[in-house]
Amino acid sequence: MDSDPKYEEARKRVKALKGFYYNLFMYVVVNISLLIINLLTSPERLWFFWVLIGWGIGIIFQAFSVFGKNAVFGSEWEEKKIKEYMEKK
Repeated sequence: MDSDPKYEEARKRVKALKGFYYNLFMYVVVNISLLIINLLTSPERLWFFWVLIGWGIGIIFQAFSVFGKNAVFGSEWEEKKIKEYMEKK
C-alpha cells in the first residue's frame, strides 16, 4: 500500500513539534527543580545556570530545526504586520 507523501511529511512535522514541546516542557521542569535544589543546598554558588545555558542552547537549535530560521520574524510575520499597519491608517 502506497502512503500519501503529504501525509508522511505532515506526520514527520507533527512528530518533530511534539518532540520539541516535550523537550521544552522538560527543560522548564528540570531547571526549576535544579534551581530549588541549588538554592536549598548551596545558595552561595548558583551552579544551575550551567545546565540552564547548555540545555537552552540545545533547545534553540532544536527550535531552528523544527520551525526554521525565519519562524519568529519570517515573511508571514512581515505580511501580517504590513496589513496591520495599513488597516490603522
